Amino acid sequence: MKLLVRNGRVIDPATGTDAVQDVLVQDGTIAATGARLERGAVEGAEVLDAGGLVVCPGLIDIHVHLREPGYEYKETIRTGTRAAAAGGFTAVCGMANTDPVNDNRAVTDYILAKARAEASVRVYPIGAVTRGLAGKELAELAELAEAGCVAFSDDGRAVMNAELYRRAMEYTLPFGCPVISHAEDTTLSHGACMNEGTVSTELGLKGAPAAAEDTMVARDILLAELTGAHVHIAHLSTAGAVRLVREAKARGVRVTAEAAPHHLVLTDEAVRGYDPNTKMNPPLRSRRDVEALVEGLADGTVDCVATDHAPHALAEKEGEYDRAANGIVGLETAVSLLLDRLVRPGLLDLPTLVARMSTGPARVLNLPGGTLAPGAPADITLLDPGREVTVDPSRFESRSRNTPFGGWRLRGAPAATIVGGKLIWRTGGGFTG
Repeated sequence: MKLLVRNGRVIDPATGTDAVQDVLVQDGTIAATGARLERGAVEGAEVLDAGGLVVCPGLIDIHVHLREPGYEYKETIRTGTRAAAAGGFTAVCGMANTDPVNDNRAVTDYILAKARAEASVRVYPIGAVTRGLAGKELAELAELAEAGCVAFSDDGRAVMNAELYRRAMEYTLPFGCPVISHAEDTTLSHGACMNEGTVSTELGLKGAPAAAEDTMVARDILLAELTGAHVHIAHLSTAGAVRLVREAKARGVRVTAEAAPHHLVLTDEAVRGYDPNTKMNPPLRSRRDVEALVEGLADGTVDCVATDHAPHALAEKEGEYDRAANGIVGLETAVSLLLDRLVRPGLLDLPTLVARMSTGPARVLNLPGGTLAPGAPADITLLDPGREVTVDPSRFESRSRNTPFGGWRLRGAPAATIVGGKLIWRTGGGFTG
């Protein structure tokens, strides 16, 4: 099967390409790219006109909560990956806080089997660091790696025991899989529901200081330096943490980091309406923190964008602010938010955004994709920078609706999603199979 994506602006950070070209796909891989492909090569290909669109390596989200098994009332592998495809993502990595926890081969095998049967995009499982996410003893890390886990994380809970975390880093060295840190000192953040600062004081809500994140980022960087392991800092949210990662990279520590779209565009001022959809962990921070995150994303201190897609049922986000569940859905809003709020005002150029959403995440977790070079998997995202959209949670493919962005008018959106050479989703046409 051949597919010719014709006449789009091809942006491939891995090869330094930014030009109007054609992309030829054959048998699930990239066959060729170029402005003048040979007529014989493209003969018989199905043509997808990408005029006026951006053609880039398939977007990869390395921080998603698919909820299955155990919490299917919030999300399933089927609905979560449909949300991913509609959001322009060709691959997602599912966190381990399922029920049962993904801390053994049986759960990993189940997730991969469900993905093969029902997923619209590629699914890569992330295994737990500790049994039951309890932070007391290591999970079966070798077994999880062998079963197909691409990283290890107790995301949602911090591993407070530094010795145990050191051993986890040492144990994972032969597998080449990073440990993903949920950087939160719970002795500083315990009971908090937002960022500590002027806004929390005025609202009468308990706040978590930025130091709750910074101290754990510093600890985990030091442990990575000690062990030689690769530590990846999830959902970076503070200026101090950005500085710590930048300094660690400068001295050669194997540390990478991600930032979530909501931490890049919202501040704790959004909490003033007591909307539980603004409650997340880590919390929305100050304007200074947001500016530092955007700067870090631009200069490469922050390696990638990851949504931390965290679906919840309506009942879990209703009621008093401090009792609501943490987290928001993000797969279907990420592209539009970042194109509109970062690229349009010139805070980030488009090739850099593409790099942080495709090439960057692929490199962080050593995943296939992240390039349109010949021989690479034919995972391709088409973007329409000029398309105007209004965020309508009622039309989400996700099973959940917990977003603070409902009603936002944004310019820029996904136009089509191609996985393994197959057109999975496109604007106006929806899902193709």
